[in-house]
Amino acid sequence: MTNARDIVLSILLDIEGNNTFSNIAITKALKKHQFEAKKDRAFITRLAQGITESKIKLDYIIDSFSKTPSEKCKPLIRALLRMGVYQIMYMDAVPDSAVCNEAVKLAKKHNFGNLASFVNGVLRAVARNKDNIAMPGKENMSEYLSVNYSMPEWLCKKIMEDYGEKGEKIIAASFDERKTALRVNTLKITREKLKEYIKDEGSVIDIIMEDGIYDENALLVSGYDFIRSMPGYRQGLFFIQDESSMCAIKAAGIKPYQTVVDVCAAPGGKTLNAACYMEGKGKIYARDISDEKLTLIEENVERLDIRDIICIEKWDAKKVDEKLVRKADVVIADLPCSGLGIMGRKNDIKYRIKQEQLDELVALQRDILSSVKQYVKKGGVLLYSTCTINPQENKENTKWFLENNSEFKLCTERQLLQGVDKCDGFYYAVLQRG
Repeated sequence: MTNARDIVLSILLDIEGNNTFSNIAITKALKKHQFEAKKDRAFITRLAQGITESKIKLDYIIDSFSKTPSEKCKPLIRALLRMGVYQIMYMDAVPDSAVCNEAVKLAKKHNFGNLASFVNGVLRAVARNKDNIAMPGKENMSEYLSVNYSMPEWLCKKIMEDYGEKGEKIIAASFDERKTALRVNTLKITREKLKEYIKDEGSVIDIIMEDGIYDENALLVSGYDFIRSMPGYRQGLFFIQDESSMCAIKAAGIKPYQTVVDVCAAPGGKTLNAACYMEGKGKIYARDISDEKLTLIEENVERLDIRDIICIEKWDAKKVDEKLVRKADVVIADLPCSGLGIMGRKNDIKYRIKQEQLDELVALQRDILSSVKQYVKKGGVLLYSTCTINPQENKENTKWFLENNSEFKLCTERQLLQGVDKCDGFYYAVLQRG
């Protein structure tokens, strides 16, 4: 298990030192060590994800027993302490003595032998007192929420101000277990047939399947090893898309033989979903701003074998493409946002987002909406969506849009909240041109 802990240490240093997103760092490490035992890969994933989502709480505990604050420690020592504290507090199957001993070994292995006794002392103090650690109380609600749910205090305050009594449920949802939502490729198979196929082909893997809650073409899965090794993946029988996102595409009322423009399409889930509703008939322009993002779309389109109706193009959504003006039945504008609805899936978001960035994102969204609205034909719809719960990026932007574009009317508007609804936080509005 020392090797597995060393891998976790490398992941933590990659995240902190190279500013790598945790999901990318974990995936990269698992791919490098893909031949490790499944239980070791599961240990690596759980420990790396757990530390990332709990950093603020872990640092609070460390600071309660260390004369040197966590933020003042060398990165490797801080990572070792976080790793040790997480195991002591949340992984009962691992003996505390083993946690301390392995942390000391890793300190020495990485040429920090002079700090090994410091690491050992802090971790053993935490282990002795783990049932009696004084945590912030609710008399200071923002500090209580920040420490207990490892979310920056300013963000806790904002969510509580925006959502009141629902706020703590939303914040706590970052720690909820999440199943992976799959959207069935209905151009090839039905949901029931896919379930049978996965069951028949995946008998050696304990894959748990449940029908989706919000969409009849959704399948919720867990217990798999790698998604790419799941039966049906390589055959293009499904693609990954959260149900909240499925709800948005369904609300747009996409039909066969329509022209659809997906202006910020990567990684391609909404484009593929639209193609299914179009029954493979019509035209979809799937666009994004970078070659890297376009590659993600291309990979999914190739895998699902939906090439004929999808045109993948590099385009800056802020710029108007004259050839598409008033040509689209549906414009899908799933725009860059703060991502506050998917903090449970991408644990880094809550640490990286800053208050001033929210205003910048609102302005960017308005710039894009002002351009892409021009593609909507008379009677067509603009689907505006984000994966955030920030009202300024959602309801307030829709209100602004309608006030400045009287030819559009609001048909449908929905805000989904993690911890309240059984899916990620997500917003969408269907706006029709009269």
